[in-house]
Amino acid sequence: MGLLLKIFVPLLGLALAFYFYSAPENFNEEMLRGKRVIVTGASSGIGEQMAYHLARMEAHLLLTARREAKLQKVVERCLELGAASASYVSGSMEDTTFPEVVVKEAENTWGGLDMLILNHIGRSFFTYFDGDVGHVRKLLETNFLSYVAMTVAALPMLKENEGSIVVVSSMAGKIGTPFVAPYSATKFALDGFFSSLRHEFIIDKVNVSITLCILGYIDTENAVQAVSHAIRDTPAPKEECALEIIKSGALRQRELHYPSGVVGSLLLLRGIAPDFLDHTIRSRYNVENIKR
Repeated sequence: MGLLLKIFVPLLGLALAFYFYSAPENFNEEMLRGKRVIVTGASSGIGEQMAYHLARMEAHLLLTARREAKLQKVVERCLELGAASASYVSGSMEDTTFPEVVVKEAENTWGGLDMLILNHIGRSFFTYFDGDVGHVRKLLETNFLSYVAMTVAALPMLKENEGSIVVVSSMAGKIGTPFVAPYSATKFALDGFFSSLRHEFIIDKVNVSITLCILGYIDTENAVQAVSHAIRDTPAPKEECALEIIKSGALRQRELHYPSGVVGSLLLLRGIAPDFLDHTIRSRYNVENIKR
């Protein structure tokens, strides 16, 4: 079984990457020059790296996250890298009024919006589900409902400018995996909502693209700290991941799968061999290192 996985999964992934989800070659950084972009969860990890890439592309940036001091440093770095402009709004997406505050700041500053990148997440735990319904409810507020609220607030400007919505999600929002039940629920909700909304946009001829980014294990500080003791996989680089997200949004792709080989392989297995997929997933964990 182990040898079969080592041979089959990489080959399958390469084929899928080639045929389906690798970014087209016609991306040009000029696509982002002068564009007005909101990036949430921008104080660290993938969000921070997206801000730096966009700054090099000379975009206008409005960044948001909880940690004001860290945001200030990211904004300063963005300006050094060549951002057309960069500012921030600090606050928590647990506050149901905050999404509207962020979008209003963009409207007051720019008078419009070209791209909304939704990347923030609430604090969760990598462990067996302990029955804490309150935690699930709180995480849904941050990881899902605030995404909906941001989209609703930003939609008039995005419609006017035929803009793009980029939703940063996870393999855990396509395939059930152990030890992340509340987090996984919020990511599945994103897939359902934004995939449904995409249909409605097409039916109503609303020229606003929705890109759902399905990410695997990425080497952000938070992810590595949370799961490195329990998962055998090697994380993919956050810098490259951030760039692929920006490319996929600029090219108005339906979905991004990153790393493409791993994610594509697992998604294909979900449809043709779900039991084999479940076994494969469980085999990647050092279960003895998971505390109850």
